Amino acid sequence: MVFNDARVSWRHASIGWNGRAWVFQDQGSTNGTYAQGRRVQQVEVGPGSVVHLGNATDGPRLTFAAARPDVYSAPTAMAPGIAAQGQAGMAPPRTPQPAGQPPHQQPPQPHVPQQAQGPYQPQRQPPHPGQPQPAGAPGAWQGGAAFAPGQPGAPAGPGPQHPPAAQPPYGQPQPGLQYPGPGGSRGPTMIRNLTTRVTRIGRALDNDHVVSDLQVSRYHAEFRATADGRYEIVDLGSHNGTYVNGQPIQRHLLRPDDIVGVGHSTFRLVGDQLEEFVDTGAVSFSARRLTVKVGGGQKILNNVSFGVPEKSLIGVIGPSGSGKSTLLRALTGYRPADEGEVLYDNRNLYKQFAELRQRIGLVPQDDILHPQLTVRTALRYAAKLRFPGDTETAERNRRVEEVLGELKLDIHAGKRITSLSGGQRKRVSVALELLTKPSLIFLDEPTSGLDPGMDRDVMQLLRALADDGRTVLVVTHSVAELALCDRLLVMAPGGSVAYFGPPNEALEFFGYETWADVFQAFETYRDHDWGGRWHGSAHYQRYAADIDAAPPQAMPVQPPSMVRPHKPQSWGSQLWTLVRRYGSVIASDRGFIALMLVLPIILGVVSVVIPAEFGLSQPPLTKQGKVQFNQAAGTILLVLVIGMCFSGAANSVRELIKERVIYERERATGLSRSAYLMSKVIVLGLITAFQGVIICAIGFAPREMPAEGLIVENTPAIEMTVSMVALGFTSMMFGLIISALVKTAEKTMPLLVLFAIVQVVFTGVLFQVYDKPGLEQVAWLMPSRWAVAAEGTTARLATLMAPWDKQNPGNTDPLWEATRGQWLFDVGVLFGMGVLCGVIVIRLLRRHEPEVMRR
Repeated sequence: MVFNDARVSWRHASIGWNGRAWVFQDQGSTNGTYAQGRRVQQVEVGPGSVVHLGNATDGPRLTFAAARPDVYSAPTAMAPGIAAQGQAGMAPPRTPQPAGQPPHQQPPQPHVPQQAQGPYQPQRQPPHPGQPQPAGAPGAWQGGAAFAPGQPGAPAGPGPQHPPAAQPPYGQPQPGLQYPGPGGSRGPTMIRNLTTRVTRIGRALDNDHVVSDLQVSRYHAEFRATADGRYEIVDLGSHNGTYVNGQPIQRHLLRPDDIVGVGHSTFRLVGDQLEEFVDTGAVSFSARRLTVKVGGGQKILNNVSFGVPEKSLIGVIGPSGSGKSTLLRALTGYRPADEGEVLYDNRNLYKQFAELRQRIGLVPQDDILHPQLTVRTALRYAAKLRFPGDTETAERNRRVEEVLGELKLDIHAGKRITSLSGGQRKRVSVALELLTKPSLIFLDEPTSGLDPGMDRDVMQLLRALADDGRTVLVVTHSVAELALCDRLLVMAPGGSVAYFGPPNEALEFFGYETWADVFQAFETYRDHDWGGRWHGSAHYQRYAADIDAAPPQAMPVQPPSMVRPHKPQSWGSQLWTLVRRYGSVIASDRGFIALMLVLPIILGVVSVVIPAEFGLSQPPLTKQGKVQFNQAAGTILLVLVIGMCFSGAANSVRELIKERVIYERERATGLSRSAYLMSKVIVLGLITAFQGVIICAIGFAPREMPAEGLIVENTPAIEMTVSMVALGFTSMMFGLIISALVKTAEKTMPLLVLFAIVQVVFTGVLFQVYDKPGLEQVAWLMPSRWAVAAEGTTARLATLMAPWDKQNPGNTDPLWEATRGQWLFDVGVLFGMGVLCGVIVIRLLRRHEPEVMRR
């Protein structure tokens, strides 16, 4: 039974016999199931029972009545002509190739499909063996229901339905009228007469118009009448923003053709009537003449056009170098095409990315969740970041449980993601994207590295997602389960389209028996014009010619570079959530905790083994009254400083690269770049400071310390520890630069070693670096130089160590001058270098986010 009401979930509820009574069971719906005014998870029903879906008062109403078993016993007759129609579109079997004949003597001619003439009608592929049939029917009734459960033991089946005729159902237009909506010719979900000067919309129940969408703030926006009879839309400080024609606004005077976007709903004013169009997944999606060029004008994506039927599964295959990944980034807006356009429900994705990004889900090849966390914990943190700040914890957690149940992950909710199989981890990544109920989901190589059984499991999951009302596009190398797809896009070398159409006609089109033969032909005939072959085929005329023939859109919208998407959470809220999540990840990583504790202990102990009779203090005069030098003091400080440099950088050198895929996806959903970096700085900074205290405690405890400090006179060890912590902070920031620069985690270790070695050279302890033009200036860029200087001012290193210039012993290192001002300057430079490193990291992070969001 299907209800065309925005408040009813795709799989809202079910009814079944439990051996004693009929039970109406909520299936994790968003807006709930209600009996006697209360929200229920399950309720026993009988004659006279009433249940509301989506709202306790005016939601679709189901009234239960007793009925005789024979009402449900009649078999459902197949509509005449269905079998014939199902067979008419099938291509005849291809004549097998004679044995011994090489398959690639020349590229075969494209096969001409039967019934190539006439308009294209999307046709669902037959289900894979073992694949469950989708619920509902294309011609399902859209109104309320009077459901009569049969007697116990009676066979269950679809009985006759009799919708009331006197009143049009909730949210439906008047019968016989057409309302061309923002997405084309579909009618509006709701029509409301604006009878007051101010109409407030939002998620809270006391709004004038309630939008039951967690992407919408409690009090989101207002339609306000002006003195001249027009209306303006005013954003009320919403978290995800209010959009007019895809552009974020604070206040906007509406014109007749303007489209207002709020969450998954779009609104349009027609006179004094407000029409709402809810994005329930029935959206069109098409790519028109997409071309991507790299250096020298080389095309890596060449004139790609295709249209995706709504609520369908699309497979994309092709050999290496055919532009599949480039196409995926172009389709999602991560790397917009240089030429062409991507249309989401006839709206330009690139120009309206700020709004439409909320309706698109992307599952990269790598997992987009922290594997150290449990499934439920990871999803709850993700929900906290993606949903508006005024969403209550219970609302978010309820949505998490709905998704866990939908993807059959509830039994694994308490397990760590690392303990799951490859297919289960991919389900978790899909679950993350389903939190916000996207209508369009892209997946990049979801079956990579999986065995054939898991491959089938993942593809059947994607088939079920499409059957539930979403459009799914999957890039894959696997060809074993292509029959589950509704359409297949085959990319050829050079980034052109070689085929687009039903998967069961693809091999016939290429003229080969197996996909191995097709891919071998791609490799053998790399210079062949596969795109031209496609454009000259009857399949192109049937499945893609109308997309190419459509004129490009000309919309006077704000340039993408000026669009600043809203963030669902405030900066402070995002920072707090990120800090808590990062802390949970570290607390769950026992290996990291052990290393964090052991490393500073080892580094501190290493400094203790250095023999030093006088520690870090000034030796007494000799019996002859001569000054003694303490060269060992410089060596001790050198070891401690280099150890702190290594420890600080090692803490952070892998932290950005290992989360790069997670950051890219979360940034596209509204994550603040600076909040993300600051969460790393806070957590890693605390860890590094803790390590600095351990290193100094072990290194200073057995040593004789200077007589007094410059800032903390009675306890110079505290003063020197502060200098060491400042060095650790700066080194940690240098590690983040390395992590943001590299492309793979394997490259971080060589750069970490290089960083530590360079610090040894420029400390100023091994040889003189001051008064050396060029060398001195390079040393200024090294945190170890300033750390030794800060420690040296407290320890009076200029008098502890023998002068570099024996002829002029008074020519000492100016950075080691034992004054308060010099110590403050040295430590200030360290912290200043750390802040500068943070600015550099912010700039580097821009490279790892959608181009339309870079600024």
